[in-house]
Order: sequence, then C-alpha cells, then structure tokens
Amino acid sequence: MSFPIQATCQCGQVSYQLNAAPLKVLACHCTECQKLSTSAYSITALVATKDIEFSGEMKEWSRIADSGKNNIAKFCPYCGNRIYHYSQPDDAFIKLKLKPVEPRAAVLFEPNVHVWVGSKQSWFTLPLGVETHTAQPQFKL
Repeated sequence: MSFPIQATCQCGQVSYQLNAAPLKVLACHCTECQKLSTSAYSITALVATKDIEFSGEMKEWSRIADSGKNNIAKFCPYCGNRIYHYSQPDDAFIKLKLKPVEPRAAVLFEPNVHVWVGSKQSWFTLPLGVETHTAQPQFKL
C-alpha cells in the first residue's frame, strides 16, 4: 500500500490526507455508534494525529462518554458527515470515521477488532477469529 491516501466527506467540502496506515480499525457496537451509523455498528480507524492532515471547515459537537471523558466530534457543517472524534485529554490519536474513496485503500479499513459487543444487535454474527471486547478496552498504541 502506498501513501498518502486522499478522501473527502460526502459533499467534498472536508478532505483528508492519510499518510500512514491506521493503528487499529474498530467495529464499535455501542448504542451511540448504532445511532451515528444508523446500522448495527460503526467503523472507526484509530489514526496517529501526526499521520493525518485535514482541509475544510468543520464544526464540533461533544458529549461525556461512559469513561467520564469529554468525547469531541468533528463534522462537516454542510453534509453532516462525521469526520473524526477524540477524547480529551488524549491527543496522540484520533478516531477517524470516514473511509477512503480510493478502492485500493478499502482493505485498510476492514475491522480487526469488535468493541462493545455486549450491546451488539442480536441478529449480527461476529466474524470468527476477530478480537472482541464486551465494552471499551484500553488499547496500548
């Protein structure tokens, strides 16, 4: 895989350049991610902050997570696409929500761990051999 990889939000107003592979790719089954994705889970790529560059205007929304940390979401104010989120005071990595638009890069965003499976939809079958966690694990990155 060669880098950088380019991608945009749905309307194209926000773009990013990913300069290295994600550290991990999560399929999150928490109820908040189910709301966000309007599906059984959402995909989140943990990306080192130093490895990504953004362009375009973004708005911000935040909520207090179950951990007690402030979870801040950045999104496009025009199409509403969630771009990324992060938890204060952690700033070494972000939780990227967009997939790349380049087909060659799609494999980078295949989940290698499923989290919050304690609240997953009953009809969803977890893939065999993939790391799972009942709630939010503490990752050593």
